Amino acid sequence: MATTRTATTQWKGALLDGSGTVSLDTSGVGSFEVTWPSRSEEANGKTSPEELIAAAHSSCFSMALSHGLAQAGTPPQAVETKADVTFQPGQGITGIVISVKAHVPGITAEDFQAAAENAKANCPVSKALAGTTITLNAELLG
Repeated sequence: MATTRTATTQWKGALLDGSGTVSLDTSGVGSFEVTWPSRSEEANGKTSPEELIAAAHSSCFSMALSHGLAQAGTPPQAVETKADVTFQPGQGITGIVISVKAHVPGITAEDFQAAAENAKANCPVSKALAGTTITLNAELLG
């Protein structure tokens, strides 16, 4: 069954001096302020489209990696994924770096790397962001 998730942004003013609020409508977990300075300079307690993309990508990657590892008979004890989305004013999103650390009993470093590469290539958010360079750093912990 397909699902649809919804977020809404209310924006007032021009780009450089305006501001907005993005609400996570489906979950109802919150509304977050957005401004051009929070996107192109310091966050200062506000979010940006890139931070929201980073949240989507890190959670999707973690799910895909956990699923792939479990299907291979080596379910993870823990997976921590960080996504760094770089935005360059005038150019847009110039790259994403996925950094993952995981505790996976009974797996070799090579098999873990292969599973991480597979998750990077096949998680739905990675596929949606295929026009962007995505770099992976994978670390198998203890």
